[in-house]
Amino acid sequence: MRIRHEKKSIKSAIGWLRTTFRKKNNVKFNELNLSADLLAEIEKAGFVEASPIQEQTIPLALEGKDVIGQAQTGTGKTAAFGLPTLEKIRTEEATIQALVIAPTRELAVQSQEELFRFGRSKGVKVRSVYGGSSIEKQIKALKSGAHIVVGTPGRLLDLIKRKALKLQDIETLILDEADEMLNMGFLEDIEAIISRVPESRQTLLFSATMPDAIKRIGVQFMKEPEHVKIAAKELTTELVDQYYIRVKEQEKFDTMTRLMDVEQPELAIVFGRTKRRVDELTRGLKIRGFRAEGIHGDLDQNKRLRVLRDFKNGNLDVLVATDVAARGLDISGVTHVYNYDIPQDPESYVHRIGRTGRAGKSGQSITFVSPNEMGYLQIIENLTKKRMKGLKPASAEEAFQAKKHVALKKIERDFADETIRANFEKFGKDARKLAAEFTPEELAMYILSLTVQDPDSLPEVEIAREKPLPFKPSGNGFGGKGKGGRGGRRGDDRRDRDRRGNGRRDDFKKGSRGNDRFDKEKRYRKDNKKPRTTSSEKQTGFVIRNKGDK
Repeated sequence: MRIRHEKKSIKSAIGWLRTTFRKKNNVKFNELNLSADLLAEIEKAGFVEASPIQEQTIPLALEGKDVIGQAQTGTGKTAAFGLPTLEKIRTEEATIQALVIAPTRELAVQSQEELFRFGRSKGVKVRSVYGGSSIEKQIKALKSGAHIVVGTPGRLLDLIKRKALKLQDIETLILDEADEMLNMGFLEDIEAIISRVPESRQTLLFSATMPDAIKRIGVQFMKEPEHVKIAAKELTTELVDQYYIRVKEQEKFDTMTRLMDVEQPELAIVFGRTKRRVDELTRGLKIRGFRAEGIHGDLDQNKRLRVLRDFKNGNLDVLVATDVAARGLDISGVTHVYNYDIPQDPESYVHRIGRTGRAGKSGQSITFVSPNEMGYLQIIENLTKKRMKGLKPASAEEAFQAKKHVALKKIERDFADETIRANFEKFGKDARKLAAEFTPEELAMYILSLTVQDPDSLPEVEIAREKPLPFKPSGNGFGGKGKGGRGGRRGDDRRDRDRRGNGRRDDFKKGSRGNDRFDKEKRYRKDNKKPRTTSSEKQTGFVIRNKGDK
């Protein structure tokens, strides 16, 4: 017994040392056998250490192996498949050597930009193609030369059928966000594209989840793929404070705007379930004085890109989005994520909250749950392995006090600004007249009444009611529906499939705009109930390898 115990102790000590050593010695990009051209661009972008998915995928891909990677957006997947692909490109040959298939226009554009950035020194030409934009212009761009093409399934297939996209020289095929493409009804399109790509290719497939239909792609179209999975604990950042508010459907909007007044988020994303919801929320937030814009599948591409640009540049405070429209977007600096509607599957929740709490910064997510949707919380908690805290809604008085606090701070800042004070004198005569008629206190109160919205006179905002999600717990997640069974529908790049969702990750700028008096830690209800731990991985077709497993 004693010998067995000693062996066990030694084994656990070795395990601890391995883990500690691994944590302290993260792999650097210059240790991954990448060329000087790529390393120069990586360094220019400010990257030094590889993320877990990059650390595991890049060496395998450089060896020419097929890889299946299970990881969320925000873990660095584009570089994970992009760097080894760029490494192989022969720029002296004017042929398309790699094809990347992405679910949405935004993700296609984003991947194209990132691949171009990393491949700039090497001279790699990268083109993006997607629905909602002129196909003629895209054909012209392809004719002018491309080494890598990134595109959405529907538009890629259209270009292939028009013989504008030649696939015979493709050596690397990448499927990004494969589960989302399945959800959007692109399965048939994907299979049609894959069947036209040379069999001698290398295939890299990335997916946040592994429904059976995705596993079948791995079995059918890939050659002895290596399997990499980034463990759940690495997917859900510990830096995101997760809260929920139990609230009736008709009270959601007022509850959310009051909370925003109290929290004063620097950059916030609000997730709505449908396009109509996004439009109504955007209109309502504007009425209440927030700088808000919405994105969904019915907006034209230029409008969507313009909204995202404004949000990234700080010209907007709130981005309202559907899951699909926000899928895969790289937006930094997000301080708060508001789930106006609880997502329709638990993975979408992970994607949504992952938009904040990055790069060592903290962030917050608040989910509004109607009373008969409470059962969904436990399913989400089982996936994230983290308990959500119940949050008491902010009162109208708290919101009013917070608004006053912000207004006073603004007045103080303006008075300290010499350019603003320089304009005072032109009002001198009138100001002195007013000062003779009214007391300083009365004038100050008048200024504040113009600056701060009275909670009793807020404009009414009507948000159409949505039915709560039907709670039918099953092994496949919410609503009793598995993800793998929706593959037959023909997708369309011009519209989002907003019936289901998936969205994701980004940073926090510590706010000077917040008010300590309204610390939410004072308002959450402590709940000691622990989430149940369940195993969601089924061994079907192949085994997913966790980081660190042998």
